[in-house]
Amino acid sequence: MPITHHPLIEEFTEYKDTIHALKMSNAHFRRLAHEYEDIDKSIFRAEQGIEIVNDDYLESIKKQRLHLKDLIYSMLRA
Repeated sequence: MPITHHPLIEEFTEYKDTIHALKMSNAHFRRLAHEYEDIDKSIFRAEQGIEIVNDDYLESIKKQRLHLKDLIYSMLRA
């Protein structure tokens, strides 16, 4: 199974325009989106072997990414 990034635009394709609008107008959403993207990049690098991390840390940041994704989805639906 190929290892890929999980950008918000691909995770929530139906909310593409809303994601863009919120990034431009809502500082809280923008911060959450940037944090999500940073964590997603860290997970990708760890899974590719570019960065060496222990399994507990990788599991922890995957949970953080999921939590952020839930928060972002709530904001998109609001």
